[in-house]
Amino acid sequence: MKKIYFLLLVAALAQSCISQKSVFVLGPAQSMSITGLGAGQDAAYNPYSDENSLGVVDNIGKNSFVIRVQQEGEIVKRILIDPDERKEIQLLKGSKLYLDSELPGKAKVKFEAIP
Repeated sequence: MKKIYFLLLVAALAQSCISQKSVFVLGPAQSMSITGLGAGQDAAYNPYSDENSLGVVDNIGKNSFVIRVQQEGEIVKRILIDPDERKEIQLLKGSKLYLDSELPGKAKVKFEAIP
């Protein structure tokens, strides 16, 4: 029985290591890069940026904002996300994820590998 609990604990820890999650507070009229800028920037690290991955964005604030995906400097997608809404965005290798907000907001972002 102890082995089962140990295996469940190891599985839970492995799952937490598999995805990277960050919470961002957005100011009014702010555009924030979430991926691709490197150390010292207000960005979450996407451990899967060298391959196709999945970005999961939860709007945990009170106002809507826009998720913007860019590939090689070109805007590929703009997605409106309302309060209490979750969006899953497929990110191609080298894509950058931005959050654009006209009003104060709050977002939770995590990245997952695509199997």
